[in-house]
Amino acid sequence: MVAWTDQERSTINSIFSNLDYEDVGAKALCRCLIVYPWTQRYFGAFGNLYNADAIKSNTNIATHGAKILHGLDRAMKNMDNIKDAYTELSILHSEKLHVDPDNFRLLSDCLTIVIATKMGKDFTPEVQATFQKFLAVVVSALGRQYH
Repeated sequence: MVAWTDQERSTINSIFSNLDYEDVGAKALCRCLIVYPWTQRYFGAFGNLYNADAIKSNTNIATHGAKILHGLDRAMKNMDNIKDAYTELSILHSEKLHVDPDNFRLLSDCLTIVIATKMGKDFTPEVQATFQKFLAVVVSALGRQYH
């Protein structure tokens, strides 16, 4: 179990309370698919992903990006038990979808960049440390079934 300070809990809640899930989720997933093109193989059913413009204008990608970001609500609501909260998603991604677990880390890095851009000067090193701790726990929980 991960120990969270009151300040860390407050920081995470503050970040998510001010997010436009549809915008940030879409931008994070688009960035991941463009920067790490091998991750596109999991989205073959989403239509045209042939170049950056196609990815950015793909409504299926935008919708799924928002879904992913909304999925982090589960972690916020279960900060004391994130691993158990993500058991079903971990099983789905490992056993059915066969997603390389390193892709979760890649997406979390892209999400960090997008949120840092949105928050600007408010994305201090302390905020970043808390956010990356949060995402590291989520990534670990999603990769749990792979071990």
